[in-house]
Amino acid sequence: MSLDKILSISGKPGLYELKAQTKAGFLAESLVDGKKLSVGMRHNVSVLNEIAIYTYSEEVPLKQIFNNIKEKENGGESISHKVPKAELEKYFSEILPDYDEERVYASDMKKVIQWYNLLHKKGIVNFDAVAASEEE
Repeated sequence: MSLDKILSISGKPGLYELKAQTKAGFLAESLVDGKKLSVGMRHNVSVLNEIAIYTYSEEVPLKQIFNNIKEKENGGESISHKVPKAELEKYFSEILPDYDEERVYASDMKKVIQWYNLLHKKGIVNFDAVAASEEE
């Protein structure tokens, strides 16, 4: 499964997999509990493949940050997203040293780490294959 099929829906916890398109929106399945959800046009939806994090020089795609975490953790799970802010910032500066400290908030860092851990639990950790298939 690639990141272009994984969604974040505002107001809804966790991540969702895009299942099908409907007349009024689309059908998504929660990666947390497997429940299906009909998503209309009124929802604010972000595709993980299109999310990037600000650095001082460029915007780094989320898949690259996930790869950085995977490399740091030797393919394992990351730290908890519930750690104190100082510990979260220290960890994030290790995986993305030049992140823009004024535009990347602790809440953003928590989401990235929480999403990585959720994808890891679901066995979706081959971000290199995702990157290669997107380049073709």
